[in-house]
Amino acid sequence: MSLFLPKLNCKKDIDEVIKGVAEKVVVLRFGRDEDSACLQLDEILSKTAHDLSNMASIYIVDVDKAPVYTRYFDISYIPSTVFFFNGQHMKVDYGSPDHTKFVGSFKTKQDFMDLIEVIYRGAMRGKMIVQSPIDPQNIPKYDLLYHGI
Repeated sequence: MSLFLPKLNCKKDIDEVIKGVAEKVVVLRFGRDEDSACLQLDEILSKTAHDLSNMASIYIVDVDKAPVYTRYFDISYIPSTVFFFNGQHMKVDYGSPDHTKFVGSFKTKQDFMDLIEVIYRGAMRGKMIVQSPIDPQNIPKYDLLYHGI
């Protein structure tokens, strides 16, 4: 768990942040405090939060406390990071089948900072989907799980 990043504990808090933060990328990290991959990601997020404060607001969401969003974004793997800008869900083409979220931890602090900058600049130009600047070797690979098909 990151002591430096704000935590959102319910759907109402998440809704208020998504709708209320203007002209900044809202970063929602879905995961669990005790998970080692989440802790690794939290370290990167907290180290970059100050540097990105003009472009992004970063929040931690526990998957067990926000089941509505966990189901909506199909959070099957943790950590998963979802991005918004002015209330709109921002999608990123990572070269994987799922453009709605980043699954796993970023390899470097610079990868995360580059991604936020690309999302911010794209969103300011009215784009709803942007191309990931992260080296494909640094993007975790996973298979999509479809429940009940």
